[in-house]
Amino acid sequence: MKPLIGITASMDLPGKEYTANNDYIEAITRMGGIPIVLPYLSDKQDIKVIVEKLDGLYATGGYDIDPTLFNEEPHPNLGKVVPKRDQFELMLIEETLRVNKPILAVCRGAQVLNIVVGGDMYQDIYQQIKDPLIQHQQQAPAGHGSHFVQVEKESLLYKLTGMKQFKVNSRHHQANRHVPEPLLVSGRSSDNIVEAIESKTHDFVLGLQWHPENMLAEQDDEPSTKIFAGFIAACKGGNA
Repeated sequence: MKPLIGITASMDLPGKEYTANNDYIEAITRMGGIPIVLPYLSDKQDIKVIVEKLDGLYATGGYDIDPTLFNEEPHPNLGKVVPKRDQFELMLIEETLRVNKPILAVCRGAQVLNIVVGGDMYQDIYQQIKDPLIQHQQQAPAGHGSHFVQVEKESLLYKLTGMKQFKVNSRHHQANRHVPEPLLVSGRSSDNIVEAIESKTHDFVLGLQWHPENMLAEQDDEPSTKIFAGFIAACKGGNA
């Protein structure tokens, strides 16, 4: 049986239409999953029902996150915020963690994952980090690997890819900052930005700051292929 994978959707303001990048859909179907785009629900019991029926969760990218959720005031460079999405995804990820189902979270999704467990984030890395940074909002095609990520050797990310270093794409001005247990940092860029986080206590919980679905779609990128293959295997109940 193909696993059912819930995919979080974006919503533009004023909040009338859901959207989901087709690369998200194609990555899941190509690797043998069935993608289900999820609407924003506000009832916890409804979310429990959804999570019970899913085999895994793909938390995707999108607009910025309300900083009051981690007890900060909004920075002047904070972008658009969709409160209904924030609230839904917090409850969705919390429930998915509770029942120990696989999570692959990218970009914004990785940040929401970190906030769920009590972490926080930079609202704007270029204004809030004093040290020089590399380019994290690349001026290149979406699937182009624009900078390197160094991977911790004993991590799930290393287990999946077999690589200590590989190239990733980059389209973000925010990033995870304090990463608390049960999460740990498993990948960083050369300027020390957190690029990958994962859980020490769950079977498969991986957060990536980049967009592997674009790299898979545009260039059959090897690390991206292995990440999605491992995620789908975990959703089937097998080893990553």
